[in-house]
Amino acid sequence: WPLPQEKLSQLRLLIQHEVEKGHLVPTTSPWSCPVFVIQKKSDAWRLLHDLRAVNAVLEDMGPLQPGLPWPSMLPQDWPVVVTDIKDCFFSIPLHPDDQPRFAMTIPTINNQEPVQRYHWTVFPQGMKNSPTLCQWFVSRALRQFQDTHQNWVLYHYMDDILLCGEGDINTTLKHLIQVLKEHGLEIAPEKVQKTAPVKYLGTLIQRRAVQPQKLQIEHQASTLHALQVLVGNLQWLRQFIPITHTNYNP
Repeated sequence: WPLPQEKLSQLRLLIQHEVEKGHLVPTTSPWSCPVFVIQKKSDAWRLLHDLRAVNAVLEDMGPLQPGLPWPSMLPQDWPVVVTDIKDCFFSIPLHPDDQPRFAMTIPTINNQEPVQRYHWTVFPQGMKNSPTLCQWFVSRALRQFQDTHQNWVLYHYMDDILLCGEGDINTTLKHLIQVLKEHGLEIAPEKVQKTAPVKYLGTLIQRRAVQPQKLQIEHQASTLHALQVLVGNLQWLRQFIPITHTNYNP
């Protein structure tokens, strides 16, 4: 896709950043999907890879969990720690045979030099099976921890992890972090929540109560984005309010 000079310059910076991390490598792959950038509210730029053409030929694996874990089932007064995995997709390697399928072409300004081509070596965001495979990979890594801590409650959804138990939760958390590290997964220290109330999957968990996080519902959605936000908020509220699939019908 053609990009203005500012976006092309930001794209090159983002690509170089991913190359330095080993997430992208130069390629001669015959595959190539469009790539572009968008600016976040924080003024930072985000790399987006349009993988719709690849997704169209992938078999859909579907979700591994039919719903979200329900925190109200946690034992009362047990300490709770919530955290998540840093850059979960980018922590999971793609099979070398599949990497060339997730390629991109970086244009040059005024065609002053040959284009640059790269492919991903890790799970790319935008690949439709990335969430399912991420869920499976993290679950496999956590199985070792669960086998040695059977008296602890462990909730896991995608890259969000909740740990609850009666023992020394700090020592147990260190063991959990070590097990994940052995599988190439890293906990984001700034995301660790130890003091109640803690936030987990749309809920606010206090020592003796669970409630939904504060949501602002915009019931008159006039744009596609506003409608997506509304549906997302209703999904979180389904844990507290009996909203059936029939109610979702327009």
